[in-house]
Amino acid sequence: MRLPLILVITSLLLTACGGGGNSSNNQTQGDPVQGDPVQDDIVDNSIWEEASPESVGMNSTLLSEAFDTAFADGTYTQAAVVIKDNKLVYERYRGIATNEESTLINEGLLDPEGPSAQTRFGNRDKDSLVTSWSTAKSFASVLIGIAIGQDFIESLDQSASDFIDEWADDDRAQITLRNLLDMRSGLEMICLNQGETTLATCTNGLDDSDIMYFDNQLDDCINRTLSEGGVGQSGTWSYSNCDSMLLGEILYQATGQDLETYADVNLFSKIGMDAEWWQDNDPTGQVDGNYLSFCCIDATIRDFAKFGQLLLNNGAWDGEQVVPASYIESIKNVAVDALNTDTFGGTRSYGLQFWTVPPVQQDDGSVYPPANAIITTVGFDGQYIMVDFVNNLLVLRNSIYEPAFYGTEERKWKLLNTLEGSDFIATLPAYMGINTERFRYSKFLYQVTQSITP
Repeated sequence: MRLPLILVITSLLLTACGGGGNSSNNQTQGDPVQGDPVQDDIVDNSIWEEASPESVGMNSTLLSEAFDTAFADGTYTQAAVVIKDNKLVYERYRGIATNEESTLINEGLLDPEGPSAQTRFGNRDKDSLVTSWSTAKSFASVLIGIAIGQDFIESLDQSASDFIDEWADDDRAQITLRNLLDMRSGLEMICLNQGETTLATCTNGLDDSDIMYFDNQLDDCINRTLSEGGVGQSGTWSYSNCDSMLLGEILYQATGQDLETYADVNLFSKIGMDAEWWQDNDPTGQVDGNYLSFCCIDATIRDFAKFGQLLLNNGAWDGEQVVPASYIESIKNVAVDALNTDTFGGTRSYGLQFWTVPPVQQDDGSVYPPANAIITTVGFDGQYIMVDFVNNLLVLRNSIYEPAFYGTEERKWKLLNTLEGSDFIATLPAYMGINTERFRYSKFLYQVTQSITP
């Protein structure tokens, strides 16, 4: 998810970053932090044994080198995990590194009178929270699949207007759940255009990440009109937070439960995932706020890995089919069912709120991975759950994070012109105002897979 640069918000974030550059950096260079063993006995692949890379046919030296690259000072990587053949074979954690802290200071992003960067962003381990940003979209998709399996929803081809009354009597009734999940709803893109104070049809090719600057992030998404691009696979693909935001409302209307409650009962508790989902700040919403189904789940990286393992297990966990296997197959077939040749030239696909990893020329001249071969979630500032079904492999990476609670101290997204009263997700680098090269997730994935011995 890409966020716009709005001066007043940027100023807020800069003052929020804290201050002081004189604290010690005793955990800054990404030394491995090994977690405690999870459990020795594996039951239906639902939890992992910690094991050496060699036990699953991986080279520990090459794997360590991959992590060295991923955790280099300047990557802003907090956590990364590799799981293969249902075994946790490598993980590493760190807080903010020396040069990263210097960047905050040199760019004027630290208040010398506030808490230090180490206080805010240091000392991370396996129990530290990371956040999802748009990786949460993939969770919302899987919840739709669960609701289909429970007969709350008929199918992906059901009209979304069955759950969104405002669409029942006009052309928007042709929009299906699949159209929303594939981001081919045909609905206009809304933005906070320059000089305006309310959301309206984008005038300069912007996106709808602006919805995060409003207390109610649902109603304007519902009230959009159809554009001229058309609906469905024949229409234009547009990455839309609004399309994803509607999934939470559809689940709420279909099941009678808000997004987090439904997820707690039917997903999180099933896989042993401890997670919290952010809401908007609309007191008239679903449950004192509308849940943000387009973003914003907080959990540990190991808990996010459980979601990836559920996908590798074809939706099964501890003897229970948590997600219909047919829905997992649909996710695997994103490249067939939702090939975005109009947007990505056939090298990358998006469908059911999942991406495929695009082929990229690597440093050794090879091109990896093959087109549309590996499924991944993607979140702003580099949040990834990469799923390689062929190699039975999970590769996860998250950036440095803290929840910034200054207002309600609740996970209710709120941004004011002043810091007091605001609550928001603070990830490094981009959301805290640092412009830098993005973390190269395809390079990390390539290096990890290169450690698999023939």
